[in-house]
Amino acid sequence: MTKQNASDQGLGPVGQALHDKLEAAFHPTHMDLRDESHKHVGHAGHRETGESHFHLEMESAQFAGKSAVARQRMVYALLAQELREQVHALSLKLRAPDGF
Repeated sequence: MTKQNASDQGLGPVGQALHDKLEAAFHPTHMDLRDESHKHVGHAGHRETGESHFHLEMESAQFAGKSAVARQRMVYALLAQELREQVHALSLKLRAPDGF
């Protein structure tokens, strides 16, 4: 599994803040956070400046033994302020490492 830096993924300041917060809280073994705002032009919540719609794929030992809904709640709780104020949509694909 690979873990990319936010700067390697071309994220702006909102994406960078999300990335850093997720990294610090979950210590992922894999994380891929992408700004997919360009796919939502003309849809609700889209901003011309982007950084309104994100997709996150993340693997963390903290997800071990947790249901998909529990994993999503963990991420949404961590990013509650950003989701209220800056991010319109966040799609998630969350898993625990093999063996957990």
